[in-house]
Amino acid sequence: MKYLNSADSNFIKTLSQALFFEQSQDNSIESVVAEICNDVKIMGDLAVLKYTKRFDHLEVASVNDLTLESEELKQAFESLPEKVQKALVLARDRIQNFHEHQVQKSWQYKDEFGHILGQKITPIDRVGIYVPGGKAAYPSSVLMNAIPAKVAGVKDILMVVPTPFGEKNLVVLGAAYIAGVTKVITIGGVQAIAALAYGTESIPAVNKITGPGNAYVATAKKYVFGQVGIDMIAGPSEILVIADGSTDPNWVVMDLFSQAEHDEMAQSILISDNEDYIQTIQKTIDKLIALQPRKDIIQQSLNNRGIIIKAKDLTDACEIANYIAPEHLELSVENPDLLLEKIHNAGAIFLGAHSSESIGDYCAGPNHVLPTARTARFASPLGVYDFQKKSNIIKINPNSDYQLEKTANILATEEGLIAHALAAEIRIPK
Repeated sequence: MKYLNSADSNFIKTLSQALFFEQSQDNSIESVVAEICNDVKIMGDLAVLKYTKRFDHLEVASVNDLTLESEELKQAFESLPEKVQKALVLARDRIQNFHEHQVQKSWQYKDEFGHILGQKITPIDRVGIYVPGGKAAYPSSVLMNAIPAKVAGVKDILMVVPTPFGEKNLVVLGAAYIAGVTKVITIGGVQAIAALAYGTESIPAVNKITGPGNAYVATAKKYVFGQVGIDMIAGPSEILVIADGSTDPNWVVMDLFSQAEHDEMAQSILISDNEDYIQTIQKTIDKLIALQPRKDIIQQSLNNRGIIIKAKDLTDACEIANYIAPEHLELSVENPDLLLEKIHNAGAIFLGAHSSESIGDYCAGPNHVLPTARTARFASPLGVYDFQKKSNIIKINPNSDYQLEKTANILATEEGLIAHALAAEIRIPK
């Protein structure tokens, strides 16, 4: 891991270089995405079936053969071992309870002229959730994307998930069932994103697409944005741990590993004001890494993008964390609540040594879909608000003194928009 000291004169420049990550603009990926999206837009189901055969090695007669309804999802859930069912239900209930606190309500008020103003909050009609498939299975992604949509009041939640060679993951399907997914279509890749965006003969177009995916899926989401809404374009996973030396170093190291094992470009960062503790952490990394099943990925991640920072003090550590704006921030210190008010930029903040990021990934309750690549400076976690939309309400009181009509007339005239000006003026009694 790269070692930095905040007391160095060129610290920020060096840190910026260590943080830098740019999703490579691979023209070949963009070309493939454009071709597949346009094929699906024009050919509909035929294109979906063609690309599903090519990429997932799955040949069927129609898209209906790739569609799973509620009863089949229920059967998948009931086939799971009892301990898995209970884990999914506990996670579902906690995630739902947290997100119910995010529901926005419509509101109105009457101003001094008697006009009624406000906002009407309504759920998005139909959303599509992309869940990666193949070698890995992500039931947690199902829960984190579907539950806030359900809580928001979305009536139609479509989920797409690839099933290479027709192999279905029953935990993913069971999660879809208890999260309230309307139906699952077992397709993936660019063709799935395009089908959700444009619609086909068998797949209705959605209004928003959420969920993670590989570089092709991320590029496809960017390609169709505008036709539909999207949640975000996520970069590699990140964790930043601020530690004062009070936490068992084994705990801190495993938390760093928990992100590093995602992939070689994931980023794990430790900030501490305790040099002796930093040395202990480095020794613990060397001791524990050999025991990890994904040790090669972890080692490459730490070598590529891992950072250890010696801070002047914990206030300095918080200032550095705000600059980094990490996806996950652990305050692994004796008094984490004292530091919380100093943190302004983070996707999720974990307070205290017992609050591990991995619990947040699965079952604490808050959403694990978080802004990455320093976008926590301006972006927020996925939530119910992402599945609700606002409409402004204006009801003008006909018995007012017509100050608004006169004001609109003046301002529209100044802008040279005479029809606007007359539309306001014509309502003023002569």
